Amino acid sequence: MNCIGVLTSGGDAPGMNAAIRAVTRSAIFEGWKVYGIHRGWAGLISEELEEFTTNSVSNIIQRGGTILKTARCDEFRTEEGRTKAFEVLKKYDVDALVVIGGDGSLSGAYQLATEHDIPVIGIPGTIDNDLYGTDKTIGYDTALNTIVECVDKIRDTATSHDRIFFVEVMGRDAGFLAQNSAIAAGAEAAIIPEENTELDQLADFIGRGIRKSKNSSIVIVSEKDGGAMHYAERVKKEYPQYDVRVSILGHLQRGGKPSAADRILASRMGVAAVRALKEGQRNVMIGSIQDRIINLPICRAIKEDKVMENDVLHCLTILSL
Repeated sequence: MNCIGVLTSGGDAPGMNAAIRAVTRSAIFEGWKVYGIHRGWAGLISEELEEFTTNSVSNIIQRGGTILKTARCDEFRTEEGRTKAFEVLKKYDVDALVVIGGDGSLSGAYQLATEHDIPVIGIPGTIDNDLYGTDKTIGYDTALNTIVECVDKIRDTATSHDRIFFVEVMGRDAGFLAQNSAIAAGAEAAIIPEENTELDQLADFIGRGIRKSKNSSIVIVSEKDGGAMHYAERVKKEYPQYDVRVSILGHLQRGGKPSAADRILASRMGVAAVRALKEGQRNVMIGSIQDRIINLPICRAIKEDKVMENDVLHCLTILSL
């Protein structure tokens, strides 16, 4: 191993820069050359590679987003596109690739690795926290804290006007952000993909969350299937006696300085990614289980579903009385 590349792909997540920093400095510590690849898979195909030094990653651990930038790339979804990407890696004598991103990014990395026999290490960077094989993904803690801060402020208005607020958060296919931010912010309910029937979720909320003793309520809604607007319209139509408002947090959740927890997690995972390559491992994702860094095959991380524990689901029900 003489040279590695590092890229970020998919949606940005707070803490990605800390991971880039850790990968770069760990590789240099081992005496390896490091290329930072700008704009993800698109930048790899178009040869947007920059040799990184220690100074290249100075003063970035506290910054949100990603200094390498990220972009969607339809061309990389094709076999021809992945072949172009591999040819660029060969041209620059890159022996292995570290990919920081979510499910889609790691799926692309796995395809590249299996088609062209190049070692790939995945680092889970996504605010959705939906990758199997790790308790937390990079960016999740920061996004969760951002949501809670926003909901605390929305609560002031909801209470002042006796309103029901439906607050939409990210998590199209996973409700970790919605459920845990609802617990942390003292919300009355969360409507998430893990609970199958929307009718039951809304009816259950109306049945137990609106009482004479509770004139205002906060409901956290995952963005799937119309999100907060869909449920607010249903309440207006079916329960016109309630004053309903919607707040869609959107990309506000992705931004901001990473929390200490995300900086530490990203740093540990970045160091572990380089260590895995040094040990000859390939096509694995770095995870963290009960604060212990582990490696597992990327194919498991992208194919197996991450399950929300039942006690997390029941906790909100109990505490929202």
